Amino acid sequence: MRLLAAVLALLVITVTPSHAEPRVVGGVVVENADETPWMVALTTSSGYQFCGGALVGPALVATAAHCVYGRTPGSITVIGGRLDLRTDGGSTSVATKYQIADGYSTPSRGKDIALLTLGEPMPYAQLPVADTTDVYAARNVGVVYGWGRQAENDTNKSPLLHKASIPIMSDEQCGATYVRYDALAMFCAGYPEGGVDACIDDSGGPFVVDGRLAGIVSWGIGCARPNAPGVYTRVTSYLS
Repeated sequence: MRLLAAVLALLVITVTPSHAEPRVVGGVVVENADETPWMVALTTSSGYQFCGGALVGPALVATAAHCVYGRTPGSITVIGGRLDLRTDGGSTSVATKYQIADGYSTPSRGKDIALLTLGEPMPYAQLPVADTTDVYAARNVGVVYGWGRQAENDTNKSPLLHKASIPIMSDEQCGATYVRYDALAMFCAGYPEGGVDACIDDSGGPFVVDGRLAGIVSWGIGCARPNAPGVYTRVTSYLS
C-alpha cells in the first residue's frame, strides 16, 4: 500500500499528506522475467500481497519502512522470480529481521526505507543501488514497478507485475505541491496532467533510473491525479 490520501488541505494548491497509498497506474505488463530478476513481492503468510521490494543482496530486500513497521519479521513472506502472483513459480523466503531508518514515523515525514533480511537467500540477480545524486536530476525518467491497483477507485489489484516510465520533477515543483516535502529524504516523479503513477499496494517497490535503485514507492495524494506527483524515498540519502 502506498499510504494514500488521508490529507489536510491547507490551501487550494497546497496540501499536507498524512498517509498515502501506491500502485502502478497507466503502465504496462512486464512480459520478461529477465527484465526484473530482482523484483519481489511482500506477502502475508496466507499469500496476500501488500507491498513490493527489490533484492539488493542474495538475502537482502530494500522496501518502504511503512510496509513493515509494526509487523513481526516472521509474518512477512517474500516472493521472488514470479511475475504472475497467481502462479507458484519462483522462490519464497520468510524474513528473519528488518532494519528501519532511524527516526522513521510516517511516510510524509521521510526516512521511509527498510532493509529486510531473509531466512533463505534467493537465486536471482540483485538490483544495483544508485550511489550518486545525479539520478535525481529533473526530467530524468525512471521506471516504477508493482502489483498494485491500476486506478484510484479500483477494488482489485493486478496479479501481474506492471511497470511505468515516469519523469522526475524538480524539488521546487514538489515543494510547491507538498508542504512537508523534504528534498533530503524524498523526490517526486509524475506528469503535470497525471495519468501515470504508482498506487495502492505498490508501496516499497523500486523506482529504477539507468538500471539502479534510485527510489522506493512511498506516498502521494490519490493515484495519478493531475498536479499530484508520487513521492519516493531518496535512496542515496540512506546508503549507510
